[in-house]
Amino acid sequence: MPEHETHSLDVLIIGAGGAGLRAAVESSAAGARTAIVTKSLLGKAHTVMAEGGVAAALGNVWPEDNWKVHFRDTMRGGKMLNNWRMAQLHAQEAPDRVLELEEWGAVFDRTADGRILQRDFGGHRYARLAHVGDRTGLELLRTCQQRAVSLGIEVYMECKIVRLLQDSSGAVNGAVGFWRESGTFVVFAAKSVVIAAGGVGKTWKFTSNSWEGTGDGHALALWAGADMLDMECVQFHPTGMVWPPSARGILVTEGVRGDGGVLRNSTGERFMFNYIPDFYAKETADSIEEADQWYENKTDFRRPPELLPRDEVARSINSEVKAGRGSPHGGVFLDIASRRSAEYIRRRLPSMYHQFKELADVDITVEPMEIGPTCHYIMGGIRVDADTTATTVPGLYAAGEAAGGMHGANRLGGNSLSDLLVFGRRAGQHAAEHALGRTGDATVDPAQVGSVTDHALAPFSREGENPYAVHHSLQETMQSLVGIIRTESELVEARDALDELDARAASTSVEGHRQFNPGWHLSLDLESMLAVARCTTLGAIERKESRGGHTRDDYPGPSAELGKVNMVTRMRDGAVSVSREPLPEMPDELKTLFEEAH
Repeated sequence: MPEHETHSLDVLIIGAGGAGLRAAVESSAAGARTAIVTKSLLGKAHTVMAEGGVAAALGNVWPEDNWKVHFRDTMRGGKMLNNWRMAQLHAQEAPDRVLELEEWGAVFDRTADGRILQRDFGGHRYARLAHVGDRTGLELLRTCQQRAVSLGIEVYMECKIVRLLQDSSGAVNGAVGFWRESGTFVVFAAKSVVIAAGGVGKTWKFTSNSWEGTGDGHALALWAGADMLDMECVQFHPTGMVWPPSARGILVTEGVRGDGGVLRNSTGERFMFNYIPDFYAKETADSIEEADQWYENKTDFRRPPELLPRDEVARSINSEVKAGRGSPHGGVFLDIASRRSAEYIRRRLPSMYHQFKELADVDITVEPMEIGPTCHYIMGGIRVDADTTATTVPGLYAAGEAAGGMHGANRLGGNSLSDLLVFGRRAGQHAAEHALGRTGDATVDPAQVGSVTDHALAPFSREGENPYAVHHSLQETMQSLVGIIRTESELVEARDALDELDARAASTSVEGHRQFNPGWHLSLDLESMLAVARCTTLGAIERKESRGGHTRDDYPGPSAELGKVNMVTRMRDGAVSVSREPLPEMPDELKTLFEEAH
């Protein structure tokens, strides 16, 4: 067995985004020896891509707003596939988590009388996104990071976790990883583990995710025996950059549309008026004049169709492009220049202004942006208990994008940041309780550690394919066959292709040494991406309907029967299977909220 260092902890948190940092703060405050391990650097997490705001029913702009309306919006946005209890806790606790951030030093934009300002976002009935210009995720991450550092929480950076460790009863008791810089292995013995490493976007060709988003958190839980929920529900954010090619997929915040931006096709038509679904017809403006009036005075709820939920907007853009009305580079146009002053745009959307100026040589104060759908977020994830975030594996917890259930079939913009605050806190709290309830130090099995390290080093000792070629094939397969629009024949083709890709990945070969070897890193990341791809594809085959982020061209409408079940994927004896399992029953007092709205 290769040499390795060992650290003994109460709680190990995998992932240093908002969920991981918030969990660490709560765990440490409870008195648990807590450490964070991150594949990248502290401060560089996908949380920064949540630019538009954090959704919470503070009622600062609309006093009528409250947790019940937020809950209802979240459930409707998720096409009722959400875990109702998670959605309820999220809506109830989000305002306190935002105010807590403010106490910790977060600097939010303000109303004229000094309260936290809130902006409009798709699918939210009221303006409820607390924001810091278009850099809200960065501010949230900075604030939580400062809090964690001030508490003296240990952070292990540039460390890739390869596998979780388990005791004879199956409970998680640690993890094995390696330092990306040196290639030296490290063992973390822990009484509780929190997975907060979300992000699976690098499995697809066009994505807003950075290089870290390879599905490690999902795969680690799957391999440990945890249930996965609704992995077919992948969100393609409607507005990612499409030009130049080097910037393709980089996110364009929904805040552009929330502040007045409109979508136009190649003829200049504001086409979203052609795609208003019946579900939202009563609260969505059906004329340009009505929508413009809403933007100017917001005296009623006939909202512009550009602020429909993300899945609706993404499918509409896709339809325009397929009909031949797209922009020169395969997207559509997002226009705010004709709607707002240059001063307003630079003040409200500073990051977008600089992003397009630097990457595309486009001045968004005078010309439109070319945008299109990009793989952004996965609603599916590790199955957790709503109140405790406990997975189906003892000692293992999950929060943030890695956890499933909260967002159902489609996530509303802004709900990701409040989700990671609410459930990051709960994960840290309950992981610490579990750890502190166990006596003695955590111990690990040396034979298990040796098996993991031998597996990780295998690419150095075998003859095989370059991992970059396999990754390219995987991305092409998922983009073309398991993308924004799906069909049975293509999904089956993808499933069969994944069998071949699994075999190719298992024989990848790398050269050189272990010191910062990107090819070696990718060969191990491929295992995670293929695991996610398998769960997504099997779930998509089984869900023979269109719902939220999952669209089947051969089953274009929702199914009443399938709307009552989760698609649960799990691995047993090395094989992944999928089954339908009933959704938790919503209590009558919450059902009445939808009857009242109707």
